[in-house]
Amino acid sequence: MARKPEVAESDTAPPLGKALLDWWDQARRELPWRARPGRRADPYAVWLSEIMLQQTTVATVTGYYAKFLARWPRVEDLAAAQLNDVLAQWAGLGYYARARNLHACAIAVASRHGGRFPRSAVALRELPGVGAYTAAAIAAIAFDEPCIAVDGNVERVISRLYALRDQRPALKLEVERRAALLLPAARAGDFAQAMMDLGATVCRPRSPDCGRCPWSTACAARRAGRPEDYPVKAAKAVKPHRRGAAFVLRKGDAVLLLRRPGAGLLGGMTAFPTTPLTEDVAPEAQFSYAPSRTRWRRLDGAVRHVFTHFSLELTVFVAEGGAGAQGLWTPVAALEAQALPTLMRKVGVHAGLIAAAGGGKGE
Repeated sequence: MARKPEVAESDTAPPLGKALLDWWDQARRELPWRARPGRRADPYAVWLSEIMLQQTTVATVTGYYAKFLARWPRVEDLAAAQLNDVLAQWAGLGYYARARNLHACAIAVASRHGGRFPRSAVALRELPGVGAYTAAAIAAIAFDEPCIAVDGNVERVISRLYALRDQRPALKLEVERRAALLLPAARAGDFAQAMMDLGATVCRPRSPDCGRCPWSTACAARRAGRPEDYPVKAAKAVKPHRRGAAFVLRKGDAVLLLRRPGAGLLGGMTAFPTTPLTEDVAPEAQFSYAPSRTRWRRLDGAVRHVFTHFSLELTVFVAEGGAGAQGLWTPVAALEAQALPTLMRKVGVHAGLIAAAGGGKGE
């Protein structure tokens, strides 16, 4: 059970909500998708940024957001795009199911809603790729619906404010209940963004800047001198480690790429041929997945990559020839410009075909 605050919630909630908004009016972050003070937020901009920000930092998203908006300035433009173009533009941002859902959602908004996003969190949940948090964030920020968007930042802020000892999933429900009591009668969208900014810039996971927090005097975790103990974390499960191989097959000035299946890990992306990425394939079984029965040479070292649920180590094999190999024969000179996912860029770098690998995220 959550520990009860030392004073009644009904007494503290209104002043705390106002204090947060007063702080945010002075300390708000300027973000490219955020409406300026006094202006109405663009639902398309809010939705696009919220999808991109799932498990990804603001610094990483900013450049991708600008490129997407320049190429597809309206949801109807994105709906009319080819999925492969959307995936290519997304390459390196990781978690590629988001890009597939982004395109499907744009089509749904354009075809079923006349290009206008639904105004309520309940209706937004019916769209592809829009979960509870994203729906609440869009509804609050774009339409000022009084609802609470609970992400990791909000969980951290509220769990520290009330020194909540719950762990997920109970923590999320208790945080949502407590945060709803703090919600002012007006400015729901500003409140949602203020909570996000407070968690991102002040109530950080490590070294929280309690001296700048508008809730510092009310914070139970600060009074106890242990803010970093919250939220209480469950023991991390050890990620499984998997092995496999990537095959770099050249034919003259071209190299073989494949289009991965639309669903699953790196779905729909272009890639070098590999063993199944979600399986542990022992060295003696790896050549059964080679795209051509030719003479393969093993490169020293390996490519390592960490996905959300497992780590992966790929041995890289190279060969010349390619008799009978089917796929996307791509000029080596054009490979640098290919929108490859980060793992495949690493393979290209390891094989000496690409100059430098990008950052990026797992699936």
